[in-house]
Amino acid sequence: MVKGLEIILVEKIKRTREKDKKVVKVIKEMKKTEVKVLRGNEWEIEEELVLKEEKVYILKDEELRLEVI
Repeated sequence: MVKGLEIILVEKIKRTREKDKKVVKVIKEMKKTEVKVLRGNEWEIEEELVLKEEKVYILKDEELRLEVI
């Protein structure tokens, strides 16, 4: 469960993923078919976060990645 300062970080992750056409396509497909898991366990949606191979997907944004670490 996400709370406190993590909420701001989660919102940043959600905003940046919209810039990645591949992720947008995957999310749209998953929502359209009401599927929570796509291509085996490669892509998942959990608590509105996109997971790839069980890890939160973060666009190649160095500033955001450093903030997550």
